[in-house]
Amino acid sequence: MQSLTTAPTLTSERLTLRGPERSDLPAFTRFMTSAPSLAAQGETGTAQQAWFGFIAGIGHWQWHGFGFFIVVDKATDEPVGRVGLLKHVDWPDVELAWHLFEGAEGKGFATEAATAVKTWAYGDLGLDRLYSYIDCDNSRSQAVAKRLGASTDGTRAAHEPDAEIWHHTRP
Repeated sequence: MQSLTTAPTLTSERLTLRGPERSDLPAFTRFMTSAPSLAAQGETGTAQQAWFGFIAGIGHWQWHGFGFFIVVDKATDEPVGRVGLLKHVDWPDVELAWHLFEGAEGKGFATEAATAVKTWAYGDLGLDRLYSYIDCDNSRSQAVAKRLGASTDGTRAAHEPDAEIWHHTRP
């Protein structure tokens, strides 16, 4: 398939990170409309909202030159989530973010993929700093952030009051 963005392909031991393709929309839609992790936070949406989110993600790459990578498990050649960099209009800094699709959690994929993105962001993009905005109740994402070497002092994100700001260190 053909990537819909200018995203490079990154690889790690078990994963390939690539730009989104049209064939990724069904897995993304399932995630956005029914993932237990999103449902627990009251953040599931409709198929139409998933489509808009998918398209916005493609536009993010065009606008910033970075965005969400589709994370593919090399063993199955199936998408297992999205990991990447975000900078929305009202956000103060670039966020390193991750979302794993149902069934992919607990295997270290988020940490492995985020490590690859973090290295790319600091090296190839030359970014000075990265943050993650993590909901105060999201212990699983907090654990990923800790494994990535990030820390928080409990400061809340102005654009997302339920989220703490996690600071990532340069590799």
